[in-house]
Amino acid sequence: RITMRPHQHILDWLSDVAGDLHAVRQDIHAHPELGFEENRTSALVAKSLKDWGYEVHTGIGKTGVVGVLRNGSSSRTLGIRADMDALPIIENTGASYTSQHAGCMHACGHDGHTTMLLGAARYLAATRQFDGTLNLIFQPAEEGQGGAEAMLADGLLERFPCDGLFGMHNMPGLPAGHLGLRVGPMMASQDLLTVTLEGVGGHGSMPHLTVDPLVAAASMVMALQTVVARNIDTQEAAVVTVGALQAGQAANVIPQQALLRLSLRALNPKVREQMLERVFAIIHTQAASFGCTVQIEHRPAYPVLVNHAEETEFARQVGVALLGADAVDGNTRTLMGSEDFAWMLQRCPGSYLFIGNGVSRPMVHNPAYDFNDDILLTGAAYWGALTESWLKPA
Repeated sequence: RITMRPHQHILDWLSDVAGDLHAVRQDIHAHPELGFEENRTSALVAKSLKDWGYEVHTGIGKTGVVGVLRNGSSSRTLGIRADMDALPIIENTGASYTSQHAGCMHACGHDGHTTMLLGAARYLAATRQFDGTLNLIFQPAEEGQGGAEAMLADGLLERFPCDGLFGMHNMPGLPAGHLGLRVGPMMASQDLLTVTLEGVGGHGSMPHLTVDPLVAAASMVMALQTVVARNIDTQEAAVVTVGALQAGQAANVIPQQALLRLSLRALNPKVREQMLERVFAIIHTQAASFGCTVQIEHRPAYPVLVNHAEETEFARQVGVALLGADAVDGNTRTLMGSEDFAWMLQRCPGSYLFIGNGVSRPMVHNPAYDFNDDILLTGAAYWGALTESWLKPA
């Protein structure tokens, strides 16, 4: 549909501002902010975009920012999204730019994602070798708080329509700067359940006068392990995780209440429904068998992230044109992690891809994790190349 062309000129241009990109990334890293609290980061993004000539919109999804750059006369549009929030983790990287906010760090690389898109924004504003409208979306609260939904609820795609929408995440374990893409389901859905078991508390020496919710909860944890092992097709991917079991405080007291927190993941919507059905059934029947009452709070956090075929192939071709075929995997492995960009892809055709953070580097959400500054130029150049190819002048 669009003829690709070499993109070495983008890498050459960005190499002259590499020091600036490193400084920006490390500054954001040193000042991490949790979801919907990204005030400093949003202000940095908004000022940079405004200085480069973008039309800047703030307060979308509370702390989200959209920068719009128009060039030429084409009606064609493109959206590129980066996330900005950090995690409630105590940093242990030893970096000179370590987090200055106690108990908060950029443990998932959103500091790098934001910087890569800012690098591309700077290049595209300076060169303007495209024809159409570019919408750069800086999203808050990706880490489980619904930032994508908040931006969509604020009219993101109605106010800034996109013919195609793309996002990128760094991936430790993938060679630095290499790209991973795939058509169809790429990342899992996530459902979050809070289960409250109510029993009858009492003295630990007289269990016959109680209804012990802790024993019921323990049995429930074990029973839930059979959902994937015995109910889900072995050719399908699914995960049931009980991440928390909270009950009681004293050794000689049978508690009145027990609390479980679950996360469920699947790559197939039908498997997701089957898993939910079995989990609910097990919870209710286990509770009843021990004489407990039960309440379930269900939050469907993310749908399956599904990449659209045409846009994913387009994104792959851009990667090959920029980096060569050896650095691009068009059939990368699926992940059971979840990503709220899935909500955006339900509303707009597009694709989500991975960029390697390095083979031997710590995994995301680890206190020792750090974004690899060596891939900043590659990521920024990729967004520049995608833009110039998608909005190629006639």
